[in-house]
Amino acid sequence: MRIPFYFSIKSIWSYIGHVAIAAFAAEQGVTLLHRPVHLGSLFAATGGTPLRQRHISRQRYRDFEVQRWCARRGVVIDLTSPYLSADPQLADCLVIAAMMGGHAVEPLLGRLFAATWRERRNIAEPATVAEIARGVGLDGADLLEQASSTAILADYERNLSLAVADNVFGLPSFVLDGEVFWGQDRLDLLGDALASRRPPYRATC
Repeated sequence: MRIPFYFSIKSIWSYIGHVAIAAFAAEQGVTLLHRPVHLGSLFAATGGTPLRQRHISRQRYRDFEVQRWCARRGVVIDLTSPYLSADPQLADCLVIAAMMGGHAVEPLLGRLFAATWRERRNIAEPATVAEIARGVGLDGADLLEQASSTAILADYERNLSLAVADNVFGLPSFVLDGEVFWGQDRLDLLGDALASRRPPYRATC
């Protein structure tokens, strides 16, 4: 079973759930098709509203949820980092380059997520992401070059098109036979769908 998995290093919920998501895939015996997507571009394409443009009640509820899920997942997060607004394209594309090179993606993902959300590091800085790649045994200079290549950038754009075609509007999202499961808190429902082998639900609009 191969399940498209849309995420971004910039997505706070992808970070909060990434360890649980990897464990879920291993327990279920499914292969996640990792598809990094530019979060801002996905919002723009699907009518999403950036966090600071939402009503304050929505912003505050999101803060509650972040704290609750960090406690549930045992995740540490630093929301005072000056680099949280850094463009994630380079880091996302580095993940694509690593996958295209046949490398296991989870160690690199873990370090990039930690750098962004816990360690106050700038993932838009080439030297930073190259160092992170070297830290997990990869050729940072080579991956950095690949991440800016025409082929990788085209793949990144393709992921956005695939996400929109799959009715994905937020990250992380999983797509099982055309049925979208949005959020790291939907793993139970995805597990139920896998266990029951039921036909996928279809939208009525």
